[in-house]
Amino acid sequence: MHSNTDIIVLHVTKCGESSAVVHTLSREYGRRGLLVRGLGKKASMGRFLPLNILEADIQPPKYSKMYTVKNIVPKYPLNGIRNNLFKNSMTMFMSEVLFRVIKEGAVEDGLYEWCEKNIMLLDAIDSDFSNFHIRFLLEFSVALGFSPETEDLMPFVSDHCHTVGRFMKESFAESMLIPLSGPVRNEIAEGILRYIEYHTDSALNINSLKVLRELFA
Repeated sequence: MHSNTDIIVLHVTKCGESSAVVHTLSREYGRRGLLVRGLGKKASMGRFLPLNILEADIQPPKYSKMYTVKNIVPKYPLNGIRNNLFKNSMTMFMSEVLFRVIKEGAVEDGLYEWCEKNIMLLDAIDSDFSNFHIRFLLEFSVALGFSPETEDLMPFVSDHCHTVGRFMKESFAESMLIPLSGPVRNEIAEGILRYIEYHTDSALNINSLKVLRELFA
């Protein structure tokens, strides 16, 4: 058993009344579905909100392919996210992208640390985070090993290539201040997702992008 393993929640699939498969990201196991039993109270599901960072004991399977998890406690409260509708919506988007792109069982060096850093950054930032998901998508492409140049993204972001180039060259703080209308921000995010789809050879269908489109219009 791995005790006190840090895990990031990506998605939850309920299994009956008292169990669930929590799809997670960790240093030790990469992207892994973990079986949680004994979920008798609705309040206990609050531990598994998108991108929550938890500490837990993970038991490798003995008689099946499913890992189990218990002794789950939050590592950070993430009050800056959970008390903000816009940030909560941002974590829904980020977790859905991670869940759909990273395959079950995949272990990418440094990916957990990168994700935790971004979660803590979103939690801490006070304002000017409407562009956060664009920066997240670009950095995620690098974390996956694609390392795009501006010209690589041109077929996917077309008229917004210059703006995307600014995101790639400027500091995080400067990129959060790039003035964008809601429609342009959405078009850039959709374009980068198409770039990721192309390189992962998969259709992502990120439903939560619609929520961001409405909130950050």
